[in-house]
Amino acid sequence: MIDWDRVAELKQTIGTSAFAEVVTLFLDEADQSVAGLGDASTAGQMQAAFHALKGTALTLGFTDLSEIARSCESRAESGDTDLPLAEVQAVYTRSRAAFVQQLPTLTA
Repeated sequence: MIDWDRVAELKQTIGTSAFAEVVTLFLDEADQSVAGLGDASTAGQMQAAFHALKGTALTLGFTDLSEIARSCESRAESGDTDLPLAEVQAVYTRSRAAFVQQLPTLTA
């Protein structure tokens, strides 16, 4: 669900002092991205939305979310607009909860 090695790499790259702030920004961006998925009405809009979500998910190490976002991006690129938005939301909710649960130990 979470690539903790990627999270550790991010923390090492940006430094411990900036890590909590960057994580907050990325989580806010992910929250907005997931919440806005239903606003996309065309395949092109969906493809762009899932592309952005995939990038954010990869940055945070959310492997399950990045995989489902990649799949949805690919489907939207092919013109499919019947995408599993509820499943994406559920994967994000689980991933975010697991990440936030570990956040105190990551920011220490």
